Amino acid sequence: MRTQTIENQALSTDFLPLKGTDYIELYVGNAKQAAHYYKTAFGFQSLAYAGPETGVRDYASYVLAQNKIRLVLTTPLRSNHPMNDHIRKHGDGVKILALWVDDAYDAYKQTISRGAKSYMEPKTLGDEGGELRMSGIYTYGETVHLFVERKNYTGPFMPGYVKWESAYNPEPLGLLHVDHCVGNVGWNQMNKWVKFYEDVMGFRNILTFDDKQISTEYSALMSKVMSNGNGYVKFPINEPAKGKKKSQIEEYLDFYGDEGVQHIAIATGDIIDTVTKLQHRGVEFLKVPATYYDHLEVRVGKIDEAVGPLKRLGILVDRDDEGYLLQIFTKPVEDRPTLFFEIIQRKGAQSFGAGNFKALFEALEREQDARGNL
Repeated sequence: MRTQTIENQALSTDFLPLKGTDYIELYVGNAKQAAHYYKTAFGFQSLAYAGPETGVRDYASYVLAQNKIRLVLTTPLRSNHPMNDHIRKHGDGVKILALWVDDAYDAYKQTISRGAKSYMEPKTLGDEGGELRMSGIYTYGETVHLFVERKNYTGPFMPGYVKWESAYNPEPLGLLHVDHCVGNVGWNQMNKWVKFYEDVMGFRNILTFDDKQISTEYSALMSKVMSNGNGYVKFPINEPAKGKKKSQIEEYLDFYGDEGVQHIAIATGDIIDTVTKLQHRGVEFLKVPATYYDHLEVRVGKIDEAVGPLKRLGILVDRDDEGYLLQIFTKPVEDRPTLFFEIIQRKGAQSFGAGNFKALFEALEREQDARGNL
């Protein structure tokens, strides 16, 4: 395998120390209904709300939580709101990847001085919960990184939001934290955005996959994994590569209308239990051929899990020098074939399932073909 691995050590001077993913915000056509879906299907819990009842006149925003994950669903209330332009172009999609920092003002200063495009100048918000500071920059497409500083804030989410009380709170499903978020960029744009994350945000390229590794008979792509200094935030970046037919990245770019977040990977401590419950709640997953599980332990070595449940659920396994991982991918969670989720359990492995790429991409191609988009 021609996988490039860059030495995994912290930068001597981390000018943008990140403590993790603070929240992920989607602009959606109907936030009330989307919130119900993510509660019902994924086990998220009601956390906070902003809208007309809280003094916000032009949008409604629902905040859901599960362990360390915060998911924000926001919809405009008037036809002339600029948020509608995002929804009209992209459908429901990720607008904000918010990052947790100790100093939002300095994060803005550091990134702007290195060439970032400003989305939000530093500001301080306050209410009875204290003060929250934030700032923001653009990344690929119309996607935004907000820097959120919470050390002096104790409210449910941020000023302008109130605690969201709901009688409907389905059981959580063991989703723990955001493992990584993957972005799709256009032809010959991957290295541009790799350089952005290196120069502007101080990230490192820790893994590189070329079109010889991520390819099938019909399509191919290339990918580079970017990580911040402490490894808490990882952003793989994909671009299409030449193939006989349209790749999944090309399909995404066609239907999303731009570069953007392709999938959100969420960690669990028991993938068999989590995926079983997700399937029972109607979440649809990609399926690989049953032959994938023939001689599985010969390929990946001894694992703790029985092969039978993995085969029944369609969970993939891969190993690196640190251990192994288990992963599975949902089908797109909207009608446009754009955003989907990955459920991942790491048993020591720090990689991204390179050994599963061929089986996974063939499964994706079968879905593309069924949609008439291959």
